[in-house]
Amino acid sequence: MKSTMHDRDGVIWLDGELVQWRDAQLHFLTHSLHYGMAVFEGVRAYETAAGPAIFRLDDHTKRLFNSAKIFEMAIPFSVETIRDAQLEVVRRNQLAACYLRPLVWLGSEQMGLGARGNTVHVGIAAWPWGSYLGEEGLARGIRVKTSSLSRHHVNVSLVRAKASGYYINSILANREVTRNGYDEALLLDTEGYVSEGAGENVFIVRNGVLYTPDLASCLDGITRASVIEIARDQGLQFVEKRITRDEMYCADEAFFTGTAAEVTPIRELDDRVIGNGERGPITASLQETFFAAVAGKSERYAHWLTRVVR
Repeated sequence: MKSTMHDRDGVIWLDGELVQWRDAQLHFLTHSLHYGMAVFEGVRAYETAAGPAIFRLDDHTKRLFNSAKIFEMAIPFSVETIRDAQLEVVRRNQLAACYLRPLVWLGSEQMGLGARGNTVHVGIAAWPWGSYLGEEGLARGIRVKTSSLSRHHVNVSLVRAKASGYYINSILANREVTRNGYDEALLLDTEGYVSEGAGENVFIVRNGVLYTPDLASCLDGITRASVIEIARDQGLQFVEKRITRDEMYCADEAFFTGTAAEVTPIRELDDRVIGNGERGPITASLQETFFAAVAGKSERYAHWLTRVVR
């Protein structure tokens, strides 16, 4: 029988307490369940020679609090408490490497769009999760299709927040393209410029220069920022600008970044081969340095890791 997310052993941090995995349940009239008013993070812990370590824990925790601030959700715990709770969840579940999901949502006291005073809840779960787009995708690259759906407009969605409801757009885009045999969707902004993947930031390489879209309509990704830092450390010229779809067609290399996707090459977009149709040399170098960093093998980026002390 295929394993499910709700039926497994372990503990989940829920409003300051560790509860058994199967007991972490919500009331049917939970406000955020009906209206999507919740914010979350995707965080990874990696296996290192010194034990598990969470990648950029402080940055993820800060973004969670900023997302909640944008939506006027006052998290009833300190930054330090939520930070330490993520470490505790990895420790208590005895995980060597995992994906973490902190979530902030509104409770069930009131319903309706004008509800005020609902309790702000926080939960944190962690579980093993391998390569989001597959090990083969990390090595060979993936096939991507531009979705018919547009990415968020800044005056429709406050895109600096990582909000649960926004991901309806991502789910629909992903389903649209994967049902036709592609691995992931690319979304354009409302003016027709490249924004990001369904759950990833996007980069291209042309003539040795690294490009990525500006942050007008896409998430300010933490893995995105990490790759930009690595690129600059490697002496690569980096440009943040608007990118057209046909610029991507003519790129020498392209790749996605994200907590789940990590650094995943793109070998095709809309049935056009990108570069030589395989992981390019700059992508490979950035990917190699990134994976060395998260595995604790790079002194230069050791500050990105927070050890989980057993």
